[in-house]
Amino acid sequence: MEKSVKKVLLVDDDRATNFFNERVVSKHTSFDKLATVQSGKAALAYLSDVGTQQVQKPDLIFLDINMPAMNGWEFLIEFSKLDKQTTAGIKVIMLSTSSNPDDIQQSKQNRSVNDFVSKPLSLSILDNVFQKHFE
Repeated sequence: MEKSVKKVLLVDDDRATNFFNERVVSKHTSFDKLATVQSGKAALAYLSDVGTQQVQKPDLIFLDINMPAMNGWEFLIEFSKLDKQTTAGIKVIMLSTSSNPDDIQQSKQNRSVNDFVSKPLSLSILDNVFQKHFE
């Protein structure tokens, strides 16, 4: 049986980006189910429901940096405060249009972040993510 990523959580405030990323992830054979939320706060609410109401824990979170109300960095602060049973095994990948070297460096220094990739998602990016973090 081939390995797969059982659940992906996309966190991005832009509906068009979410629509595009959903289509790309859905086409990749190594990624099964996905959920989409449009804010860091909604992502935290989703994670607080893991294990209840049939909410499946994600194996992978693609996290946008620049979002209103709670940006990706603020989400990561709150993510690090969650119960370790909830967060254990979740890979967090920053997904951004930012080419700011400070964002890339900050992502490398953040213990909750596993990788940084540039938008838009593509099948080759998903191949790389899968090979690097799940094989």
